[in-house]
Amino acid sequence: MFRMISYLKQKITILLVIIIQLHLNCAGSDIEIKEDVKEKEQLFSKGKSYWDQRIEPTALDKAEDLIIKVLKNNPNDLESAILLGKIKFTQANFLEKDPVAISKLFFEGKEICKKAVLSHPDFIIIHDQAKGDSTFKLLSALTDAPESILPGLYWWGINLTHYLNNRPVIERLNNRELMEVIMHRVLAIDPGFHYSGPYRFFGILYTRIPGLDISQSYSYFNQAIKGNPQYLGNKVLMAEFYHQKAGNREQFHQILNEVLNTNLTKHPEVMTDNLFYQKRAQMLLDNESSLFE
Repeated sequence: MFRMISYLKQKITILLVIIIQLHLNCAGSDIEIKEDVKEKEQLFSKGKSYWDQRIEPTALDKAEDLIIKVLKNNPNDLESAILLGKIKFTQANFLEKDPVAISKLFFEGKEICKKAVLSHPDFIIIHDQAKGDSTFKLLSALTDAPESILPGLYWWGINLTHYLNNRPVIERLNNRELMEVIMHRVLAIDPGFHYSGPYRFFGILYTRIPGLDISQSYSYFNQAIKGNPQYLGNKVLMAEFYHQKAGNREQFHQILNEVLNTNLTKHPEVMTDNLFYQKRAQMLLDNESSLFE
């Protein structure tokens, strides 16, 4: 009897040790997860802070480094992917001078945002329910994409179209349907997203695809300007793409000088982007003669 009691006590002690160890392991895992989340939030917050100072190229580089660290441990984090896509776009569109490097940055930006969209749980559910081959399933799912991935869609589409702008025409034609489906979805959910971004997008697209009615580009840019006149990108891109393509040198010159004479302090919420676009306006005017040869 004594041996039996002793045996049971031994078994209970072992069981208690196992339970305590399991509890400690779970507690340790919870602590590690919380620490990982905290580290991610701190890195993202610091990266976002540098992004807000992006008028300084060194700040933009620091933002990029920090967000890359976040994505290294959280590769499917949509918010971080969007910010990195915006960083790549800004580097390519405003800072980089080398055409090869510019193309590479736009390519990286669209791939980062594409991956984040396609791996998002909300999108996967819709994609898995779609019928047809892989291409049809993708386009069908994008047509019904949820609002939760809207920013990812937009920055995927914007980086994609800018990447394709200087690629062979056949590449633009092959990707036309994809670009249109992406941005039509953004337009349907929020036409004013990123200061009339969808209208800007279509204003550009209608000057870069052969056979399209260029007057549609004018209409889209006009809608963008009416919707968000404070955002100088709408006017600069209208000059760069529509007026240049249509051969409207006088209007090109006029609208860009309008941009240069704009008081940026009136709209502090878009001051950084507007400063970038003022510099782009000056660059376009400096190259006016060659652009209208």
